[in-house]
This record gives sequence, structure tokens and C-alpha cells, in this order.
Amino acid sequence: MGNRTEEEHVRAALSSTATKQFGRFAVVGLVSLAVEYSLLLYMVEVQSINYLVATTISFFASVVVNYLLSMRYVFERREDISRKREFTIFAVLSAIGLGLNDLYMFIGVGVLNIGYQAMKLISTFFVTWYNFFSRRRFLDAGKA
Repeated sequence: MGNRTEEEHVRAALSSTATKQFGRFAVVGLVSLAVEYSLLLYMVEVQSINYLVATTISFFASVVVNYLLSMRYVFERREDISRKREFTIFAVLSAIGLGLNDLYMFIGVGVLNIGYQAMKLISTFFVTWYNFFSRRRFLDAGKA
């Protein structure tokens, strides 16, 4: 009987609005990561651009993709703010995420000598949590 209750809790958690929203956020994030990661690799490997410069440029490209997809498929638009203000908030939150991303890349690659490709994936994992909760807090009208 105890297992059934635990199972019911797991089912309830998996079917919650917040969990479904995070699932959509994760899919949008994977698309954005694909854009960002492929652009990063191209700039570093083909164009010989410094990894920190390439990280920043590819991050900004992914922010635009992420904004468009997030506001369409993940978050419910707040009617009390204009699109311009919405994007500004999104961009500011993303800039903070960029700072975290660059810090993790600098420490991982420059200090700990981890390959930039692997460190980008590690950094993305940590920045994702910040992005979801900050955007949900400031941009989502339908917070669960």
C-alpha cells in the first residue's frame, strides 16, 4: 500500500502543470542549445575565434531563438507588459545567464583545463535551472 501512495505522488508530480511546462522548456532549450553549440563549434574550429568570444556570440544567437520559442510554447504571455519590455526582461535575465555561462566556461576551460566542448554542456546544465526559474518568475502569467 505504501508503494501505491508513493507511485501516486510520482504520477501527480509528473502530470503537474509545472512539470509539463519544464518539459516544454527543456525541448525549447535543446533546440536553442543545438543552435548555440553548433555555432560555437563552427566559430572555434572553422573560424579560429577565441572560445570565450565564440561562447558569447553563440549564446546571443540562441537567446533570440529561445525567446521566440519560449514565449510561444512555454510561458503564458503577461498582458501587463509590452513585447518590448518582455524582450528586455528576457534579455536581461539572459545576460545574467551569459555571465554565469562565461564564468563556468572560464573556470572549467581556463582554470580546470576541461575541454570547451564538454564544459559547454556542463555549463548549460547549470544555467538551464537559473533560466527556467527566473523567466518563470518574471515573464510567465500562468505560473503554476
